[in-house]
Amino acid sequence: MRQLIFFKITAYLLIVIFNFSCQQKKQDYSTLKTIDVSVDSILSKMTLEEKVGQMTQVNLTVIAKGPNKWSSSFPMEIDIERAKKAIVEYNIGSVLNTINNTAQTPEDWFSVIKSIQSFAMDSSRLGVPIIYGIDAIHGATYTAGATMFPQQVTTAATWNPKNAFNMAQVCAYETRASSIPWNFSPVLDLGMNPRFPRQFESFGEDPLLVSRFGEEMIKGYQGNGYLINENNVAACMKHFVGYHATVSGKDRTPAYIPDHVLKEYHIAPFKKAIDAGAKSIMINSGLINGVPVHSSYKIMTDILRNELGFEGVILTDWEDINKLCDRDKITENRKQAIKLAINAGVDMSMVPYEYEEFIDNLVALVNEGEVKISRIDDAVSRILRLKIELNLFKSATTNWQNYKEFGSNKFKKLAYKSASEAITLLKNKDNILPIKSKPRILVTGPNANNMRCLNGAWSYSWQGDLTDKFTSEYNTIYEALLNKYDSSNVKFVSGVSYKPGGSFYEMQEDNIQKAVELAKKSDYILLCLGENTYTEKPGDLNDLRLHQLQIKLAQELSKCGKPIILILNLGRPRIITEIEPLMSAVINIYLPGNFGGDALVDVMCGDVNPSGKLPYTYPAFTNSLSTYYYKPSEVQNNSQGAYNYIGEINNLYNFGFGMSYSNFEIRNPKLSSDTISVNDTIFLSLEVANTSNIDGKETIQIYSSDLTALLSPDNKRLRDFQKVFVKSNSSEFLNFEIPMTDLYYVNELNKFTLESGKFEIHVGSSSDNLYTLPLYVK
Repeated sequence: MRQLIFFKITAYLLIVIFNFSCQQKKQDYSTLKTIDVSVDSILSKMTLEEKVGQMTQVNLTVIAKGPNKWSSSFPMEIDIERAKKAIVEYNIGSVLNTINNTAQTPEDWFSVIKSIQSFAMDSSRLGVPIIYGIDAIHGATYTAGATMFPQQVTTAATWNPKNAFNMAQVCAYETRASSIPWNFSPVLDLGMNPRFPRQFESFGEDPLLVSRFGEEMIKGYQGNGYLINENNVAACMKHFVGYHATVSGKDRTPAYIPDHVLKEYHIAPFKKAIDAGAKSIMINSGLINGVPVHSSYKIMTDILRNELGFEGVILTDWEDINKLCDRDKITENRKQAIKLAINAGVDMSMVPYEYEEFIDNLVALVNEGEVKISRIDDAVSRILRLKIELNLFKSATTNWQNYKEFGSNKFKKLAYKSASEAITLLKNKDNILPIKSKPRILVTGPNANNMRCLNGAWSYSWQGDLTDKFTSEYNTIYEALLNKYDSSNVKFVSGVSYKPGGSFYEMQEDNIQKAVELAKKSDYILLCLGENTYTEKPGDLNDLRLHQLQIKLAQELSKCGKPIILILNLGRPRIITEIEPLMSAVINIYLPGNFGGDALVDVMCGDVNPSGKLPYTYPAFTNSLSTYYYKPSEVQNNSQGAYNYIGEINNLYNFGFGMSYSNFEIRNPKLSSDTISVNDTIFLSLEVANTSNIDGKETIQIYSSDLTALLSPDNKRLRDFQKVFVKSNSSEFLNFEIPMTDLYYVNELNKFTLESGKFEIHVGSSSDNLYTLPLYVK
């Protein structure tokens, strides 16, 4: 009788779920039809000039008081005549950025954007609203009082995608509190080159890691459904595609990527985000195989539109259509560059200054038959659809007064949680950490008392150089230590510092000898090294090693014979091999945001058990840079012949590595079968045991190796991971399901494939600490 009741209830619930699903599909279809009708109606009324205006995005300074370009002394006010010309006469469709390169209050944002929308909706012929866009990278970058989370690569170090969702959801809310509905985030490029100045903006070097965190960012930004509510923003994936994989390691320089490599590694995270419903995408500013991506019909139309099925808005990066002529020299003039880019698939041009030139040239190209009106209609339809999905026609601005949780403690706790979960313990000689007593501590180094360095770039200003003006309520590393320990026992001497007003890499020696003298009187030395803030071209560097003055400070302190705890506060792994043996402990905090100092000190004293894992490979030498998924030929034993040589991978710390105060064991990893077909699913089970007296979190990582393939296979590839909390002296049981399709690779014909034969499934807590299980694929 009970079984019958159970089955009846189950059947009823299934029917309810099915009916709800059908109803939801009907509503979605109805919504789409309504949007399409609205788009067609507006488009039919537009002149060619109005359509081309919609495809134009200008910098805020173009319509604000003061000079057209960068300035640091003008108020956040709109110039009436400039605004009339751009919005009413030229019908521009979008505005971006801030004024004076500085964060503004939500009140100021509301006032300015309301003014902009009044020109668009009350003074222009058709009343089409402006869509305002911003770079809100790890929080609402250009809003004073906003919650700053850890940067993307730091978030990836948590190996907990929920932190990416939280960051995006809070960032969306606080961006909307600034009356801005469109965010140029997330970055889905593979951070595989430690020389690249934007590695910190990525989720690391692995396609799976980037895909999972990126997908959560899209969900956090946009919410669910076709229409985006006033707590969410439209996401903009970037930079499609292969942007970080430059040969030189410098920003906006050429990359050479075979099609099958592009598809298997670089496109995969974008595919996941597109499937999650991402509304827009920004194009790679560089070149691939000699072709500027902004001119590539193959990449933007054949791949992005036709193969991946992307239906949203394609946006250029900063001035990149002009660069086809001015920098890349593939056209004789800017008009030809516009023709190339628009015909290749660009929908909106981030001009950002000379909008008259762009609009006049594109109108002329259409009239001359060089650009089809159907291409213009296609682009404008997508832009209008995005504006409707954001409800801008009915609610063009969002009032900051309605966002009561802006900068709230609730949001700050989420940012702290992410920072504390990301901190990665890389070395802990003789279990020197955690520090339980109240010892004498010397805090030294250029990053020890510096909020700017904790946040990185895109923090209250583009290069992060204005951060200190907005962060007085938060704690530097030194200030956090003062709050935790007896202030009379905590001393600070910088030793070396970043040169005021200089480039990010310029340093000066302050008082190394004073630091050494205080070190002799201390029980511990907390040495805070790393980088000053940078991003994009200003962040290009010529030497991956830490600055020589930082090395000098470390070496001089080591002569005191006191234990040194090295804190790495940086956006990319800088070479520390020279000083690492001198350190008793090494902690990587990456770029942890406003709560990084507090989180670090909580880890050091044991209030938080570290659980971060590296999202990239930490190299040992400048000429030994490699991802963990290198090819077998990169490791070779002595080869007899004309020369004897050894090929080897030199990593200081491996991808996925990170220590804990707990002791974990992986027990009884097993596959449901050691033989499987190419279309089946791998089922794997294991036990994670915490054999210590300290509760902790461990990340179990599953890798695969194809032992023989027609293309030389990767050393190994990450296929799944789970982060699990395990209480002291207890165990948790985990199960993994991995479709064999996840093991497919892309062959020379650019097709996903897999040959039968021998494989290995690896289970461990990092990419080099692994159990190996044989698997035969038939």
